[in-house]
Amino acid sequence: MSSGVIHAVTGAYGYSGKHIARRLLEEDRTVITLTNSFSRANPFGDRIKAYPFDFDQPELLAERLQGVAVLYNTYWVRFNHRLFRHADAVQNTLALFEAAKKAGVQRIVHVSITNPSENTPLEYFRGKAVLEKALIRSGISHAILRPAVLFGKEDVLINNIAWVLRRLPIFGVFGDGRYRLQPIHVDDLAALAVTHGTARENAIVNAIGPETFTYRELAAKIGKAIGKPRPIVSVSPWFGHVVGRLLGNLVGDVVITKDEIEGLMADLLYVDSPPTGTTVLTEWIGQHADTLGRKYTSELARRTDRFSAYASN
Repeated sequence: MSSGVIHAVTGAYGYSGKHIARRLLEEDRTVITLTNSFSRANPFGDRIKAYPFDFDQPELLAERLQGVAVLYNTYWVRFNHRLFRHADAVQNTLALFEAAKKAGVQRIVHVSITNPSENTPLEYFRGKAVLEKALIRSGISHAILRPAVLFGKEDVLINNIAWVLRRLPIFGVFGDGRYRLQPIHVDDLAALAVTHGTARENAIVNAIGPETFTYRELAAKIGKAIGKPRPIVSVSPWFGHVVGRLLGNLVGDVVITKDEIEGLMADLLYVDSPPTGTTVLTEWIGQHADTLGRKYTSELARRTDRFSAYASN
């Protein structure tokens, strides 16, 4: 029987939130979710009670969080779109923190990003820094997890690199491609979140995997593993963005943004820290080589289709 202590996970029917929720249920926790995808197909059935976010109704949002001991926040948007913007995500998350404080939530585990900064022109990293600062100032016990790139059966980046490698005769990297990434498996992030949910001390943790790659190395390793080794060529960031937009038009998605290219090339997905994840990406790619990249994973489709379960790669 589930314990009486309530754990709330934002987006439990999505990607990282689903893995956090699953681990909590495995520990026999009582779990609720706040979600924009209230009717999305999910593996949990009636084991998780779902509520809408109600960001525009702060009193109701606080009411949803009454009795919650730990809130795991994965809510964010990857890019600006006519339906959602980074600025809105920041304001919505600030409302969530305020509602949590009003409801008496004891602890928040918040998913951020490596190298956030209020001084960067990159809106993604700046918004994450604003939220970290707000959470710290709230006085609520907290853990801030800073992943670089997530991978797993429903990931976007690793799968879509493989998708491109399966279809194009060459693979372009922005500039020299020597900027680094430290991908962490989504379930390793979930385990880290649940562990920090039971702690009490405030913490900021770089959530990175055991391997570090340059972008060029990562593309080469994926290509070799799936049997599609391609020449890796350097292209200008401008040209790479144009190609990305053309591919985006083809698949009906935002493949990559200018900010993402700048963040990559500025080495913002790398930190000088010991790994906190244990799953080895190169081994995982080998295990999933037959299916990786067979289908394109659309971030935009996930945002606009609020009914279908996330497809596995």
